[in-house]
Amino acid sequence: MKLATNEVLRYLKQMQLPFVGSEGQQRLKSARVAVIGAGGLGCPVLQYLCAAGIGHLAVFDHDVVDASNLHRQILYTTADVEKKKVTAAQAILQAQNPYCEITAHAVMITGDNVALLQGYDLVIDGCDNFTTRYVVNDACVQFGLPLVYGSILGDQGQVAVFNLEGSRHLRHIFPEPPQPGDVPDCSENGVLGPVPGIIGTILANTAINLLLRRPVLTNQFLLIDTLTMERTVLQF
Repeated sequence: MKLATNEVLRYLKQMQLPFVGSEGQQRLKSARVAVIGAGGLGCPVLQYLCAAGIGHLAVFDHDVVDASNLHRQILYTTADVEKKKVTAAQAILQAQNPYCEITAHAVMITGDNVALLQGYDLVIDGCDNFTTRYVVNDACVQFGLPLVYGSILGDQGQVAVFNLEGSRHLRHIFPEPPQPGDVPDCSENGVLGPVPGIIGTILANTAINLLLRRPVLTNQFLLIDTLTMERTVLQF
């Protein structure tokens, strides 16, 4: 897929990297990426992938922007409060990079609509509930799609790449989702704004490396403590 002159100017600095170049940038332009969740993790993922020149981004989220989101979901502004997140995200991202096609799906991914994920090169899980996480994981296994997974709790963040060329997936680590109430979430315990930004940026970087066919986490679980900056990699 040929790059326009203005695209070359836009992406020049990353195209100067030997592992990107014109060929790598064209690969990014040809890519189709589905992002599950347009919240704390999804916002930095969408912003950086759009800025990097991913050709087609699909965003899935059924929620609306709330004032309490704004301290960490910095894709949105005060004017976006009460708007559908995917609608606001689509408008902002399209303005950020007109060369990136944005598709908005104001739905929660369930067993009834997982077919919407077919046809993408990879899926990024930035959602905030275990039901959706497991549905998305199982769909990626079914459709043969790599899944870039991220989650946060307190100062902690987790990143993994599942189902990459037959590698292991979420159910190999946690066969069944926890019972409701067993694991607290941000709405119950709060979250420091930059924490999802840190983890979301790592998810975006991982996705770009995967699309550029560079090495990424495989059968490994990355744990990051954003307070101490300690990094632990677990094999699974």
